[in-house]
Parts: sequence; structure tokens; C-alpha cells
Amino acid sequence: MSAHYRAAVVREAHGPIRIEEVPLREPVGDEVAVEVTACGLCHSDVHFMHGTSGTAFPYVVGHEVAGRVVALGPDAVGPALGDTVVVAPMMACGRCRQCAGGRPQACPDRLLRRPPILLGDGTPGTGVLGVGGLAERVLVPARNAIPIDPRVPPPVAALLGCGVPSGYGAAVHTAAVGPADDVVVLGCGGVGVAAVAGAAAAGAARVIAVDVRPEKLAVARVFGATDVVDAAAGDAVAAVRDLTGGRGADVVLDAVGGARTFATAVDMRAPGSRMVVVGAPRTGEVAELGLRELFLTGGSIRVSIWGDCDAARDLPLLAARYLDGSLPLDRYLTGTFALDAAAEGYDRLLAGEGLRGVVVLG
Repeated sequence: MSAHYRAAVVREAHGPIRIEEVPLREPVGDEVAVEVTACGLCHSDVHFMHGTSGTAFPYVVGHEVAGRVVALGPDAVGPALGDTVVVAPMMACGRCRQCAGGRPQACPDRLLRRPPILLGDGTPGTGVLGVGGLAERVLVPARNAIPIDPRVPPPVAALLGCGVPSGYGAAVHTAAVGPADDVVVLGCGGVGVAAVAGAAAAGAARVIAVDVRPEKLAVARVFGATDVVDAAAGDAVAAVRDLTGGRGADVVLDAVGGARTFATAVDMRAPGSRMVVVGAPRTGEVAELGLRELFLTGGSIRVSIWGDCDAARDLPLLAARYLDGSLPLDRYLTGTFALDAAAEGYDRLLAGEGLRGVVVLG
């Protein structure tokens, strides 16, 4: 066995992705070693690569990981050798005050935090979102390696690491969409299309997808949108109000993130509605909100992080929905790349081409 593995590393903001040799380390304590079979290419990676979500360079990028368990630390409990797993970047600790109070989605330690990854030149690297999974191998706590049905192909399994649960869970868990709701999803990229699927699965009366790209709106229909609004062709707020009888939407899911779409989402709300911020804003971004208007219209504004999902419950469920045909994630996957071509995949993501590219390894 080689004493090294290959990983995608970015050493400075806006710097190139370099495929570097990283020294192999065996799992210790409760860790498991996962041989990566596929890793999704997500906008969250780009925020770190550009220095807008952190500056702890160098970064080992990637966090949407599927793979096989190949080694266990002495204290690892749960997954077994050979299991097909998805790495969950969020997992409530089960011990803190919030967890004890039945609020695991508010656990301050949910985000995976890992020791630095020692790079080949001795520099400590930071794994994006605690994972650093655009690599041939990752080490994570056993509880973050969630076994799923091995019949799910690796490129599809990787999608379950971030984008799909983030959007799907935002609709099902955070917004608690129900049959009486008219739902709007702003932005039909990877997270937004998953939010459309979640709202449709929850039985929403109407699911309105909004985007500036007609090809993404077409995919949103495949995932359950009842109506689509081309925001590049006219006033999206007026179109949503027209579709909802002038009221506005009962649920507005902002799957883009940022001041501009936050303001649009506020304008699309009906009185008493639930607005959910799903997409990640850039560091330092600020939005204005009329407090008097908020007070008079009521409702709520919430933030959804990783869809408020319970990984052990929701990832196998999403895998099962793919296998029974009710969640057509093959349509979500719009390109596969070798590890050496990861930069091309990120370029296509930034150009708005398709929903999600995946690097396939092994």
C-alpha cells in the first residue's frame, strides 16, 4: 500500500487547485478511514477556495463524500469494514444543553471539526467543513460515516452529503411544508432543486420554482415544481403574487443566499408565512429588513443549515427514495470528472452549467 494518497489542495485565495500527495495516516480513537469513491463539487467549496468563507489556508477541498470503510480506529462504533457510507458534515453531539433539550438542530458542535491534515511539505491543511473529501481517502469520526444501501451508485451517493439534504430538509424539516402551502423556491441549482423535491414530497399545494435559466426550471419540473418563473424575463415577485391570488407564498425558500435574494424573498411572502434562508451568504454581506413590515405581516424567518437533517435517519431515507424512483437523482447529476479534472468541474459550476458535477475516484 502506498504511504500517500492524492488530494485536491488550494493554498491561497483564488489560487489553483493542486493535486498533492498527502501522507497516509491510520485512524485513531473513534475515527474510520473511508476510501473515497465519489465527491460532489459544491458552491460551499468555492467560498472557501476564494477566501470568502474562511482564510485558514491551505484548504483540502471537498465535502460531499461517498466511499467504503477500509479501516477502523480502536474506539470506532457503528460502521463496519466494507460498508458503503456517506460522510455527514453535520451531526449533533447528543450531549450538550441543546441536544438534551430536544433541539439537536441547534447543537453548537454539529459541524464536523477535524485535526489539521498534514500535507506532504509538512504544512497543516484545513479540511473544508471538517471533511477535505476531494481526495482518495478521508478520516472522520465513526458517527459521521453513515451506512447506506450499496446499490446506490457512488456519484449519486455523494450527492447525499450536502446539496440534497440541505434543500430537501429545508422544505421538509425547517419549513415544515404541508398540503395547504404555496411554496416558492428561489434558485434552482443543486440545493434549490432538492428543495423543490422536498416541498413536492411534503404534499405542497403549489411549488413555484424561480430561476434565471430556463434549463434549470425545466429540471425543477422533473423534481416536482407545479409552476416555474423565469426571473430573467420579467418581475418575479409580481409573477409569484399572480400565481398565488395576490397573497404571496406561504413558504419562501431562498436557495441562493445573499442580500439581493433575501430582499426578493421578503417581497414574495404572504402574511403569516415562513421564510427560510437556505443558501450561504458571503462573509460580511448585510441585508435590510423593514421591522414594521415584519411585525405587521407576522410569520417567521429562519435559517436552515444542512436542512436540519438527522443524518442517521435522513441519508438512508433519501437513498431509499432514489432506489424506489421517487427521487430522480440521476437527473441531478450533470457531469462526472476525474480527480485531475476537478478544476474543470468547478469552472462549470461557477458558469451555472448543470446542477452538480461529481469527481469519481477508484
